[in-house]
Amino acid sequence: PEPPEGGWGWVVMLAAMWCNGAVFGIQNSCGVLFVSMLRLFGSSEDKQLVFKTAWVSSLSMGMVFFCSPIVSIFTDLFGCRKVAVIGAAVGLVGLLSSSFVSTIEPLYFTYGIVFACGCSFAYQPSLVILGHYFKKRLGLVNGIVTAGSSLFTVSLPFLLRVLIDSVDLYNTLRVLCILMFVLFLAGFTYRPLVPIAKDKEGGKKGKFKLPPAKKICNFSVFKVLSYRIWAFGIPAALFGYFVPYVHLMNHVKDRFGGSVPEEVLLLCLGITSGVGRLIFGRVADYIPGAKKIYLQVVSFFFIGLMSMMIPLCHVFGALIAVCLFMGLFDGCFICIMGPIAFELVGAQDVSQAIGFLLGLMSVPMTVGPPIAGLLRDKLGSYDVAFYLAGVPPLIGGAILCFIPWIHEREKLKERAKHVDGETTEKMLENESTLVSDSTVKPVKELDSGL
Repeated sequence: PEPPEGGWGWVVMLAAMWCNGAVFGIQNSCGVLFVSMLRLFGSSEDKQLVFKTAWVSSLSMGMVFFCSPIVSIFTDLFGCRKVAVIGAAVGLVGLLSSSFVSTIEPLYFTYGIVFACGCSFAYQPSLVILGHYFKKRLGLVNGIVTAGSSLFTVSLPFLLRVLIDSVDLYNTLRVLCILMFVLFLAGFTYRPLVPIAKDKEGGKKGKFKLPPAKKICNFSVFKVLSYRIWAFGIPAALFGYFVPYVHLMNHVKDRFGGSVPEEVLLLCLGITSGVGRLIFGRVADYIPGAKKIYLQVVSFFFIGLMSMMIPLCHVFGALIAVCLFMGLFDGCFICIMGPIAFELVGAQDVSQAIGFLLGLMSVPMTVGPPIAGLLRDKLGSYDVAFYLAGVPPLIGGAILCFIPWIHEREKLKERAKHVDGETTEKMLENESTLVSDSTVKPVKELDSGL
């Protein structure tokens, strides 16, 4: 059916906005939780405390993306509503159980895996369901929904700081469970307008029948060379991407002590990230085809440069300026992933193309922060960690530069094959016409002779 462009869709939009805010607001505020975990579980005898603690947040963010290919399959099979509701329930259980641990190790499972997997299963259906209700206004609605994460990222660090100082880390995690419970209720609003695979394959009253494996996992997207480069170039750029979100708060404490409000930095990241999504999303509409990738190249260049500048900032105001620029180009990188995937693989395969990309992104986003923590434990400061965190975005951006050129070559080859195929087909048609004419003519002559 044609999307209704509103109606119940506005309720769905608000639910999806809450989902983006709750999931990525908590994930992006991990720096505040990280400092609290260091204080709660730390001891002067532990020489690898920062390294071990960093695994909690990085594993959580990594699992959100790692599960994406699986979530896209479940969403196709069972529909957005069931997957989102179950995912929010699992996330709620994981977050609640995290508030009862006494050491750092159980958090790897409760917060890093269970909570993050639940977030992943709740998050992806919120993007898919929007296409059921909107088509002409989909760009506007996507902008509003993704702005939810910026809104929560701006406000949540201050709330977490007040809660941690007032009621400790454990009770703060229990308060955050309220966000997940509201997310659980929001999932029930995802009323489907498009039949799911169960209805298509087996009928509403028939037995459940799995669709063919090729429909479940569409690996054909990797046959597109430009997509392959993009799908491996983006993860290559992200080894240092999540490092500032995890370690910036602790770096500020090391350098400035408790004399500055370090949560302001996350506020700056959140605000300019939202602004960047709105500005560069609109700019991308005016850039034709795969050349949109050049926006990601520019964003990676500035993200890498800003990461390298963090150790050089000996004044808190300079750190604020760095975070403002980093957030702006972080928003640029995120908002044009969908349009680029559409240009590279087409509308039919775009869903799983994004799912595979997010899955590949999980590895560097998980590994980067613990390596930075290990360097901090060994060297006594974050300087080298931030310098190294700026290198992968520069390398990844350089790799992405070749994609528009390669994509244009692929399109020219496809056109040439298409033209050759049409030419061959016309030649065969002409030959068959000549053969039929030569067969019919003698028969007519024979008839006239008789």
